[in-house]
Amino acid sequence: MKTFNYPAILTLVMLTVIFNCKSDQKKEQVSEDREVVKEEKIPMTTIVTRAMEFDMADTISSGWNTFKYFNRAAETHFFRFVKMPEGITLENFKNEADPVFEEGMDLINAGKPEEGFAAFGKMPEWFSNVVPSGGSGLIAPKSTAISTLYLEPGLYSVECYVKMPNGKFHSTMGMVKQVYVSKANSGHKPPIATDTISIKEDGFHFDRNIAKGTHVFQVDIVNQKMHENFATSDIHLVKLEDYASMKELEAWMVWYDPKGFITPVPKGLTFLGGYNDDDEGSTGYFEVDLKPGNYVFIAEVPNAKAKGMLHTFEVLD
Repeated sequence: MKTFNYPAILTLVMLTVIFNCKSDQKKEQVSEDREVVKEEKIPMTTIVTRAMEFDMADTISSGWNTFKYFNRAAETHFFRFVKMPEGITLENFKNEADPVFEEGMDLINAGKPEEGFAAFGKMPEWFSNVVPSGGSGLIAPKSTAISTLYLEPGLYSVECYVKMPNGKFHSTMGMVKQVYVSKANSGHKPPIATDTISIKEDGFHFDRNIAKGTHVFQVDIVNQKMHENFATSDIHLVKLEDYASMKELEAWMVWYDPKGFITPVPKGLTFLGGYNDDDEGSTGYFEVDLKPGNYVFIAEVPNAKAKGMLHTFEVLD
């Protein structure tokens, strides 16, 4: 202000406006937080993302946990629990694993795929011993996902590795958090399922007669395997507009594709959650309110359709 020698009265007005804006923002934040902590019928642990972070408890109980994930950001996100091997912490992930993914992805983005995949071979030995432990499917901006998973005691990494428009992983932008799961059991029970999806070697198995309204999908991981993208089988729910392209969606679900897993998502697609990858023999749940329209279940794997992990269905009015 002094540089332009504005009158003191103008400075006062500007400060008043800034103060009022900040006050309004604070009121809005308080309102959002009250919504987050309001009483639920089922005990829930809240996770909030406003930009590139996971705002959640550092320690949670073992056993069944239901997470209500508020994605208040402008990007599509997810949360995924990974149980870390004994003696490995989040610092190991950041210092030993993340740089390898970054190096490989940078080479692929530069048009050097063979060199990029060769770089992925530099992953630390302990990386093959991490245990995928479930989480939410991809969830659209300004949306909420409800997911229930069973967690054993131990140290976990909670992450999102969707990519920024410049190709950088969200995890390298702050979307990774260390969470300790205590030996104290939550005592909670899983929700009562309305529908069941089985993930087997030949893909998804489910009843396609899905009515409108609230559903609690039970996801049974009957068979599990590691795919070409270093991820195991999962399931994501997407609402489709008439102009949505299945070919574009299938390609986008492969993170190592230069255009894959990068925001914004392809037009005509709205991600509504799902269940992230979990260990073989595991069961998880996700809740969603379905409106009439066209939908697809898809896994975050290369060639999802050929593997039986891309299925469309219609919800009738």
